[in-house]
Amino acid sequence: MGVADVIPGMSGGSVAFVSGIYSEMVHSLRAIDREAFQLITKKRYEDFWIKINGSFLLTLFAGVITSLFFLARGMTLLQSRYPIFVWSFFFGLILICALLVLREIKKWNLGIIITFLCGAAVAYGITVLSPLQTPVSIWFIFLTGMLSVSAIVFPGISGAFLLLLLGKYQYMINALISFNIVVILVFLAGCVLGLIGFSRVLTWTLDTYHSATVASLAGLMLGSLNKVWPWRVVLEYVTNSKGEQVPAFDKSILPWHYLATTGKDPQVFQAILMMAISVFIVVLFEKITARLKTKI
Repeated sequence: MGVADVIPGMSGGSVAFVSGIYSEMVHSLRAIDREAFQLITKKRYEDFWIKINGSFLLTLFAGVITSLFFLARGMTLLQSRYPIFVWSFFFGLILICALLVLREIKKWNLGIIITFLCGAAVAYGITVLSPLQTPVSIWFIFLTGMLSVSAIVFPGISGAFLLLLLGKYQYMINALISFNIVVILVFLAGCVLGLIGFSRVLTWTLDTYHSATVASLAGLMLGSLNKVWPWRVVLEYVTNSKGEQVPAFDKSILPWHYLATTGKDPQVFQAILMMAISVFIVVLFEKITARLKTKI
């Protein structure tokens, strides 16, 4: 999930969904409420830990944070050197994740179809928006954390891409690399508040309108495929903290247009191979997860 959250277009929530921990994750986050904090004030720490499924959340977010700190630089490097390989891999990953999620819907009706299409339309609309010019004030970093953390609870919504739209992707990558503790803590505080809020909404919809919610989440994932299409042309650049021009906004084009526009090899065969590898990994991972659940 941490690796996914570093890549614009990828969603940690998608990884959580296909790995089978999604429902447990959002319900555990939902358990962080007034009653939980009352247990702390009464010094009933063990009861608090059990109520919020603390061991699960600690393990999960320790993995996410570790990835963000140690893999941010590596993923940025891979993205810049092998863009078609990276995007192809994640394109196949999201596609197969969405199809696996759709299996949870046992009976389709008009309402479910509409929510699915709405989810796809919303995600696609987000992918074609232009990035904004935004302040670097502490309050806005906090707000950015609240909004971008939605990628963890909403599959298909990319936290990294939301950071791009808010004009804070490179800023936060630089903060992680340089270990700017103030910015990181403010951002994480926003993430915590956002997680608690979004999870409350999502657990209610999952429990009340399960099939419709699953359909909308799958739609979000499929709609986001536009952002991870392997062949892209850059429309806008921004200057990073080192004075270098880096891509800020791009659009999807067809492989043969990619060759004509950029003069670079579209590497179609390699792209298809990377998609196939990602599909194989997800299917294998899903089967292993299912087998482990059966044994437990």
